[in-house]
Amino acid sequence: MLEVTALPLAELRERSSEKWREYPADVLPLFVAETDFPLAPAISDALHRAVEAGDTGYIASRTPLPSVYADFAERRFGWHVDPARMRSTADVSMGIVEILRRVTQPGERVVVTPPVYPPFYDLVAEAGAEVERVPLRDTGSAWELDLDGIRAAFADGATAMLLCNPHNPTGTVHGRNSLAALAEIADEFGVAVISDEIHAPLAQPGAGFTPFLDAGEAAERVGYAVVSASKAFNLAGLKCALMVTASDATTALVRGLPIEVEWRTGQFGLLAAVAAFSEESDVWLDGLLRTLDANRVLLEDLLAARLPAARYRIPDAGYLAWIDLSGLGWGDNPARRILKDAKVALHYGPAFGAEGAGYVRLNFGTSPEIVTEAVERIASLGHR
Repeated sequence: MLEVTALPLAELRERSSEKWREYPADVLPLFVAETDFPLAPAISDALHRAVEAGDTGYIASRTPLPSVYADFAERRFGWHVDPARMRSTADVSMGIVEILRRVTQPGERVVVTPPVYPPFYDLVAEAGAEVERVPLRDTGSAWELDLDGIRAAFADGATAMLLCNPHNPTGTVHGRNSLAALAEIADEFGVAVISDEIHAPLAQPGAGFTPFLDAGEAAERVGYAVVSASKAFNLAGLKCALMVTASDATTALVRGLPIEVEWRTGQFGLLAAVAAFSEESDVWLDGLLRTLDANRVLLEDLLAARLPAARYRIPDAGYLAWIDLSGLGWGDNPARRILKDAKVALHYGPAFGAEGAGYVRLNFGTSPEIVTEAVERIASLGHR
Protein backbone atom coordinates (compact mmCIF):
# COMPACT_ATOMS: atom_id res chain seq x y z
CA MET A 1 0.00 0.00 0.00
CA LEU A 2 1.64 3.21 -1.19
CA GLU A 3 1.75 6.20 1.16
CA VAL A 4 1.64 9.59 -0.57
CA THR A 5 3.01 12.32 1.69
CA ALA A 6 3.57 16.03 1.14
CA LEU A 7 7.03 17.41 0.55
CA PRO A 8 8.76 19.29 3.39
CA LEU A 9 7.93 22.98 3.61
CA ALA A 10 11.51 24.01 2.78
CA GLU A 11 11.34 22.09 -0.50
CA LEU A 12 7.91 23.45 -1.35
CA ARG A 13 9.16 27.00 -0.99
CA GLU A 14 11.65 26.27 -3.78
CA ARG A 15 8.74 25.91 -6.21
CA SER A 16 8.07 28.82 -8.55
CA SER A 17 4.34 28.28 -9.14
CA GLU A 18 1.57 30.67 -8.07
CA LYS A 19 0.98 28.97 -4.74
CA TRP A 20 4.53 29.61 -3.58
CA ARG A 21 5.22 32.98 -5.21
CA GLU A 22 2.08 35.04 -4.53
CA TYR A 23 2.83 35.73 -0.85
CA PRO A 24 5.89 36.26 1.38
CA ALA A 25 7.57 33.30 3.05
CA ASP A 26 5.88 33.93 6.40
CA VAL A 27 2.46 33.14 4.86
CA LEU A 28 1.07 29.61 4.69
CA PRO A 29 -0.48 29.45 1.18
CA LEU A 30 -3.68 27.40 1.24
CA PHE A 31 -5.62 29.36 -1.38
CA VAL A 32 -5.05 28.20 -4.96
CA ALA A 33 -5.80 24.59 -6.01
CA GLU A 34 -2.26 23.25 -6.19
CA THR A 35 -1.11 20.35 -4.05
CA ASP A 36 2.11 19.77 -2.14
CA PHE A 37 2.84 16.17 -3.12
CA PRO A 38 5.60 14.81 -5.34
CA LEU A 39 4.54 13.77 -8.82
CA ALA A 40 3.34 10.24 -9.40
CA PRO A 41 6.42 8.21 -10.47
CA ALA A 42 4.97 7.34 -13.88
CA ILE A 43 4.54 11.03 -14.65
CA SER A 44 8.07 11.94 -13.55
CA ASP A 45 9.46 9.12 -15.68
CA ALA A 46 7.47 10.19 -18.74
CA LEU A 47 8.60 13.81 -18.45
CA HIS A 48 12.23 12.85 -17.85
CA ARG A 49 12.18 10.64 -20.96
CA ALA A 50 10.72 13.48 -23.01
CA VAL A 51 13.36 15.95 -21.85
CA GLU A 52 16.19 13.50 -22.50
CA ALA A 53 14.84 12.77 -25.99
CA GLY A 54 14.10 16.41 -26.78
CA ASP A 55 10.46 15.40 -27.33
CA THR A 56 9.21 18.97 -27.05
CA GLY A 57 7.43 19.57 -30.34
CA TYR A 58 3.77 19.85 -31.29
CA ILE A 59 1.29 17.23 -30.15
CA ALA A 60 0.67 14.53 -32.74
CA SER A 61 -2.56 14.29 -34.73
CA ARG A 62 -3.17 10.88 -33.14
CA THR A 63 -2.28 10.24 -29.49
CA PRO A 64 -3.00 7.45 -26.98
CA LEU A 65 -4.71 9.82 -24.55
CA PRO A 66 -8.36 9.14 -25.54
CA SER A 67 -7.93 5.38 -25.22
CA VAL A 68 -5.97 5.69 -21.97
CA TYR A 69 -8.64 7.97 -20.51
CA ALA A 70 -11.42 5.60 -21.63
CA ASP A 71 -9.69 2.77 -19.77
CA PHE A 72 -9.29 5.00 -16.69
CA ALA A 73 -12.98 5.94 -16.74
CA GLU A 74 -13.94 2.28 -16.96
CA ARG A 75 -11.68 1.28 -14.07
CA ARG A 76 -12.43 4.17 -11.76
CA PHE A 77 -16.05 5.08 -12.54
CA GLY A 78 -17.50 2.08 -14.38
CA TRP A 79 -18.14 4.46 -17.29
CA HIS A 80 -18.03 3.18 -20.87
CA VAL A 81 -16.83 6.07 -23.02
CA ASP A 82 -15.85 5.97 -26.69
CA PRO A 83 -12.31 7.27 -27.37
CA ALA A 84 -13.50 8.42 -30.79
CA ARG A 85 -15.76 10.96 -29.07
CA MET A 86 -12.92 12.90 -27.37
CA ARG A 87 -10.73 15.81 -28.36
CA SER A 88 -7.96 17.48 -26.39
CA THR A 89 -7.33 21.15 -25.64
CA ALA A 90 -5.16 23.23 -23.32
CA ASP A 91 -7.26 23.14 -20.16
CA VAL A 92 -10.77 22.72 -18.83
CA SER A 93 -11.53 26.44 -18.96
CA MET A 94 -10.63 26.64 -22.64
CA GLY A 95 -12.77 23.60 -23.41
CA ILE A 96 -15.73 25.16 -21.61
CA VAL A 97 -15.41 28.47 -23.47
CA GLU A 98 -15.04 26.86 -26.89
CA ILE A 99 -18.13 24.70 -26.37
CA LEU A 100 -20.12 27.57 -24.89
CA ARG A 101 -19.38 29.70 -27.96
CA ARG A 102 -21.08 27.09 -30.11
CA VAL A 103 -24.09 26.20 -27.96
CA THR A 104 -25.08 29.80 -27.13
CA GLN A 105 -25.66 33.03 -28.99
CA PRO A 106 -24.35 36.40 -27.74
CA GLY A 107 -26.41 37.62 -24.81
CA GLU A 108 -28.05 34.28 -24.06
CA ARG A 109 -28.08 33.09 -20.46
CA VAL A 110 -26.02 30.28 -18.95
CA VAL A 111 -26.98 28.75 -15.59
CA VAL A 112 -24.31 28.42 -12.90
CA THR A 113 -24.85 27.08 -9.39
CA PRO A 114 -23.15 29.27 -6.78
CA PRO A 115 -21.22 29.15 -4.62
CA VAL A 116 -19.09 28.00 -7.53
CA TYR A 117 -15.58 28.16 -8.99
CA PRO A 118 -15.07 31.90 -9.59
CA PRO A 119 -13.78 31.68 -13.20
CA PHE A 120 -17.15 30.26 -14.28
CA TYR A 121 -18.50 33.81 -14.27
CA ASP A 122 -15.65 34.99 -16.49
CA LEU A 123 -15.86 32.02 -18.85
CA VAL A 124 -19.52 32.73 -19.57
CA ALA A 125 -18.68 36.35 -20.33
CA GLU A 126 -15.72 35.33 -22.50
CA ALA A 127 -18.09 33.22 -24.59
CA GLY A 128 -20.35 36.25 -25.06
CA ALA A 129 -23.18 34.97 -22.85
CA GLU A 130 -24.65 36.13 -19.54
CA VAL A 131 -24.74 34.39 -16.17
CA GLU A 132 -28.00 33.08 -14.69
CA ARG A 133 -27.49 32.22 -11.02
CA VAL A 134 -29.36 29.27 -9.51
CA PRO A 135 -27.68 28.65 -6.14
CA LEU A 136 -27.20 25.23 -4.65
CA ARG A 137 -29.76 24.28 -2.02
CA ASP A 138 -28.45 23.85 1.51
CA THR A 139 -30.44 21.03 3.09
CA GLY A 140 -28.83 21.55 6.48
CA SER A 141 -26.64 18.50 6.04
CA ALA A 142 -25.57 18.74 2.38
CA TRP A 143 -25.69 20.85 -0.77
CA GLU A 144 -27.73 19.80 -3.77
CA LEU A 145 -28.83 21.10 -7.15
CA ASP A 146 -32.00 23.20 -7.04
CA LEU A 147 -33.79 21.33 -9.82
CA ASP A 148 -36.94 23.44 -9.52
CA GLY A 149 -34.90 26.62 -9.84
CA ILE A 150 -32.98 25.21 -12.79
CA ARG A 151 -36.21 24.20 -14.52
CA ALA A 152 -37.55 27.72 -14.04
CA ALA A 153 -34.38 29.20 -15.55
CA PHE A 154 -34.58 26.89 -18.55
CA ALA A 155 -38.28 27.63 -19.00
CA ASP A 156 -37.43 31.34 -18.93
CA GLY A 157 -34.99 30.96 -21.80
CA ALA A 158 -31.55 30.00 -20.45
CA THR A 159 -29.87 28.01 -23.22
CA ALA A 160 -26.93 26.34 -21.44
CA MET A 161 -25.68 25.31 -18.03
CA LEU A 162 -22.23 24.97 -16.48
CA LEU A 163 -22.25 22.04 -14.08
CA CYS A 164 -19.45 21.56 -11.55
CA ASN A 165 -19.27 17.80 -10.90
CA PRO A 166 -17.82 17.24 -8.30
CA HIS A 167 -18.65 20.71 -7.09
CA ASN A 168 -16.03 23.32 -6.27
CA PRO A 169 -15.89 24.67 -3.52
CA THR A 170 -18.24 22.41 -1.53
CA GLY A 171 -16.74 19.08 -2.64
CA THR A 172 -20.25 17.78 -3.34
CA VAL A 173 -20.62 14.70 -5.52
CA HIS A 174 -23.99 15.12 -7.18
CA GLY A 175 -26.04 11.93 -7.01
CA ARG A 176 -26.91 9.90 -10.09
CA ASN A 177 -30.63 10.53 -9.68
CA SER A 178 -30.10 14.28 -9.42
CA LEU A 179 -27.92 14.32 -12.54
CA ALA A 180 -30.43 12.19 -14.45
CA ALA A 181 -33.24 14.55 -13.46
CA LEU A 182 -31.14 17.55 -14.55
CA ALA A 183 -30.51 15.89 -17.89
CA GLU A 184 -34.21 15.23 -18.45
CA ILE A 185 -35.06 18.87 -17.72
CA ALA A 186 -32.30 20.08 -20.06
CA ASP A 187 -33.50 17.70 -22.77
CA GLU A 188 -37.06 18.96 -22.39
CA PHE A 189 -35.99 22.56 -23.01
CA GLY A 190 -33.17 21.91 -25.48
CA VAL A 191 -30.46 23.15 -23.10
CA ALA A 192 -26.80 22.12 -23.39
CA VAL A 193 -25.09 21.04 -20.14
CA ILE A 194 -21.31 21.38 -19.94
CA SER A 195 -19.93 19.40 -17.02
CA ASP A 196 -16.60 20.42 -15.51
CA GLU A 197 -15.31 17.12 -14.07
CA ILE A 198 -11.76 18.18 -13.25
CA HIS A 199 -12.10 16.96 -9.62
CA ALA A 200 -13.63 13.59 -10.60
CA PRO A 201 -10.49 11.48 -10.01
CA LEU A 202 -10.47 12.85 -6.44
CA ALA A 203 -13.92 11.54 -5.49
CA GLN A 204 -13.48 9.46 -2.36
CA PRO A 205 -14.32 5.73 -2.53
CA GLY A 206 -17.94 5.30 -1.56
CA ALA A 207 -18.90 8.83 -2.64
CA GLY A 208 -20.71 7.39 -5.67
CA PHE A 209 -19.33 9.72 -8.34
CA THR A 210 -21.35 9.66 -11.57
CA PRO A 211 -19.98 11.24 -14.76
CA PHE A 212 -22.74 13.44 -16.16
CA LEU A 213 -22.65 11.69 -19.54
CA ASP A 214 -23.26 8.38 -17.75
CA ALA A 215 -26.48 9.62 -16.10
CA GLY A 216 -28.82 8.32 -18.81
CA GLU A 217 -29.76 8.76 -22.45
CA ALA A 218 -30.92 12.34 -21.94
CA ALA A 219 -27.50 13.23 -20.53
CA GLU A 220 -25.84 11.71 -23.58
CA ARG A 221 -27.99 13.91 -25.83
CA VAL A 222 -27.51 17.23 -24.03
CA GLY A 223 -24.15 16.82 -22.34
CA TYR A 224 -20.50 17.69 -22.81
CA ALA A 225 -17.84 16.78 -20.24
CA VAL A 226 -14.46 18.45 -19.88
CA VAL A 227 -11.94 16.39 -17.91
CA SER A 228 -8.28 16.64 -16.94
CA ALA A 229 -5.61 15.03 -14.79
CA SER A 230 -4.46 18.45 -13.64
CA LYS A 231 -6.12 18.67 -10.20
CA ALA A 232 -5.58 15.11 -9.00
CA PHE A 233 -1.99 14.90 -10.27
CA ASN A 234 -1.01 18.60 -9.90
CA LEU A 235 -0.35 19.21 -13.61
CA ALA A 236 -2.09 22.55 -14.18
CA GLY A 237 1.00 24.19 -15.67
CA LEU A 238 1.39 21.52 -18.35
CA LYS A 239 -1.88 22.29 -20.18
CA CYS A 240 -3.97 19.31 -21.24
CA ALA A 241 -7.68 18.53 -21.00
CA LEU A 242 -10.19 16.39 -22.87
CA MET A 243 -13.60 17.37 -24.22
CA VAL A 244 -15.82 14.28 -24.10
CA THR A 245 -19.17 13.65 -25.81
CA ALA A 246 -21.63 10.78 -26.07
CA SER A 247 -23.98 11.47 -29.01
CA ASP A 248 -23.54 12.03 -32.73
CA ALA A 249 -24.74 15.64 -32.53
CA THR A 250 -22.51 16.68 -29.62
CA THR A 251 -19.55 14.80 -31.10
CA ALA A 252 -20.03 16.62 -34.41
CA LEU A 253 -20.00 19.96 -32.60
CA VAL A 254 -16.70 19.22 -30.85
CA ARG A 255 -15.16 17.78 -34.01
CA GLY A 256 -16.11 21.00 -35.75
CA LEU A 257 -13.95 23.12 -33.46
CA PRO A 258 -10.92 24.69 -35.19
CA ILE A 259 -7.79 22.57 -35.19
CA GLU A 260 -6.03 25.30 -33.20
CA VAL A 261 -8.23 24.45 -30.21
CA GLU A 262 -6.62 21.03 -30.16
CA TRP A 263 -3.10 22.22 -31.00
CA ARG A 264 -3.12 24.39 -27.89
CA THR A 265 -2.71 21.17 -25.92
CA GLY A 266 0.76 21.12 -24.34
CA GLN A 267 3.04 18.28 -25.41
CA PHE A 268 4.26 17.79 -21.83
CA GLY A 269 0.68 18.03 -20.61
CA LEU A 270 -0.39 15.27 -22.96
CA LEU A 271 2.52 13.01 -22.02
CA ALA A 272 1.86 13.61 -18.32
CA ALA A 273 -1.88 12.97 -18.70
CA VAL A 274 -1.26 9.66 -20.46
CA ALA A 275 0.98 8.61 -17.57
CA ALA A 276 -1.51 9.88 -14.96
CA PHE A 277 -4.49 8.05 -16.42
CA SER A 278 -2.53 4.84 -17.01
CA GLU A 279 -3.09 1.86 -14.74
CA GLU A 280 0.46 2.31 -13.49
CA SER A 281 -0.62 5.46 -11.58
CA ASP A 282 -3.66 3.89 -9.88
CA VAL A 283 -1.70 2.86 -6.79
CA TRP A 284 -0.38 6.41 -6.39
CA LEU A 285 -3.87 7.89 -6.81
CA ASP A 286 -5.29 5.48 -4.24
CA GLY A 287 -2.56 6.54 -1.83
CA LEU A 288 -3.34 10.19 -2.45
CA LEU A 289 -7.02 9.60 -1.72
CA ARG A 290 -6.15 7.98 1.60
CA THR A 291 -3.97 10.95 2.51
CA LEU A 292 -6.72 13.41 1.62
CA ASP A 293 -9.26 11.38 3.56
CA ALA A 294 -7.09 11.61 6.67
CA ASN A 295 -6.59 15.35 6.14
CA ARG A 296 -10.29 16.14 5.68
CA VAL A 297 -11.08 14.35 8.95
CA LEU A 298 -8.13 15.99 10.72
CA LEU A 299 -9.47 19.38 9.65
CA GLU A 300 -12.87 18.56 11.12
CA ASP A 301 -11.28 17.59 14.42
CA LEU A 302 -9.08 20.68 14.54
CA LEU A 303 -11.93 23.05 13.83
CA ALA A 304 -14.13 21.40 16.44
CA ALA A 305 -11.40 21.76 19.04
CA ARG A 306 -9.94 25.16 18.16
CA LEU A 307 -12.66 27.02 16.21
CA PRO A 308 -15.98 25.55 17.37
CA ALA A 309 -17.91 28.46 15.84
CA ALA A 310 -16.76 27.38 12.37
CA ARG A 311 -19.09 25.24 10.28
CA TYR A 312 -17.54 22.68 7.95
CA ARG A 313 -18.87 19.64 6.12
CA ILE A 314 -16.40 16.99 5.06
CA PRO A 315 -16.28 17.09 1.24
CA ASP A 316 -17.08 14.05 -0.89
CA ALA A 317 -14.25 14.81 -3.29
CA GLY A 318 -11.12 16.87 -3.71
CA TYR A 319 -8.88 18.68 -1.28
CA LEU A 320 -10.82 21.93 -0.85
CA ALA A 321 -12.69 22.73 2.37
CA TRP A 322 -15.62 25.18 2.32
CA ILE A 323 -15.75 26.67 5.80
CA ASP A 324 -18.37 29.05 7.20
CA LEU A 325 -16.70 31.49 9.59
CA SER A 326 -19.62 33.91 9.83
CA GLY A 327 -20.12 32.91 13.48
CA LEU A 328 -16.78 34.51 14.33
CA GLY A 329 -17.95 37.99 13.40
CA TRP A 330 -15.04 38.65 11.03
CA GLY A 331 -17.19 40.11 8.26
CA ASP A 332 -18.26 38.92 4.81
CA ASN A 333 -14.68 38.23 3.75
CA PRO A 334 -12.88 36.74 6.77
CA ALA A 335 -9.96 35.59 4.62
CA ARG A 336 -8.73 39.19 4.53
CA ARG A 337 -8.23 39.35 8.30
CA ILE A 338 -6.80 35.83 8.36
CA LEU A 339 -4.19 36.78 5.76
CA LYS A 340 -3.26 40.03 7.50
CA ASP A 341 -3.19 38.86 11.10
CA ALA A 342 -2.65 35.08 10.97
CA LYS A 343 -0.46 34.91 7.83
CA VAL A 344 -2.58 32.18 6.27
CA ALA A 345 -3.75 32.70 2.69
CA LEU A 346 -7.20 31.24 1.98
CA HIS A 347 -9.47 31.77 -1.02
CA TYR A 348 -12.01 34.55 -0.50
CA GLY A 349 -15.54 33.18 -0.01
CA PRO A 350 -17.36 36.07 -1.74
CA ALA A 351 -15.41 35.34 -4.96
CA PHE A 352 -17.60 32.24 -5.35
CA GLY A 353 -20.80 34.32 -5.34
CA ALA A 354 -22.94 36.14 -2.79
CA GLU A 355 -23.53 32.79 -1.09
CA GLY A 356 -19.85 32.84 -0.06
CA ALA A 357 -20.22 35.74 2.36
CA GLY A 358 -18.60 34.71 5.64
CA TYR A 359 -16.89 31.69 4.06
CA VAL A 360 -13.33 30.76 3.22
CA ARG A 361 -11.95 27.96 1.04
CA LEU A 362 -8.97 26.11 2.50
CA ASN A 363 -6.72 23.76 0.52
CA PHE A 364 -5.86 20.70 2.62
CA GLY A 365 -3.86 19.02 -0.14
CA THR A 366 -0.75 19.33 1.98
CA SER A 367 0.82 17.84 5.11
CA PRO A 368 -1.07 17.32 8.39
CA GLU A 369 1.48 19.60 10.02
CA ILE A 370 0.63 22.52 7.72
CA VAL A 371 -3.12 21.95 8.13
CA THR A 372 -2.64 21.95 11.90
CA GLU A 373 -0.48 25.06 11.93
CA ALA A 374 -2.95 26.91 9.71
CA VAL A 375 -5.87 26.20 12.04
CA GLU A 376 -3.77 27.10 15.09
CA ARG A 377 -2.81 30.43 13.54
CA ILE A 378 -6.43 31.21 12.64
CA ALA A 379 -7.70 30.16 16.06
CA SER A 380 -5.20 32.47 17.73
CA LEU A 381 -7.09 35.44 16.27
CA GLY A 382 -10.00 34.67 18.53
CA HIS A 383 -7.90 35.64 21.54
CA ARG A 384 -6.93 39.08 20.21
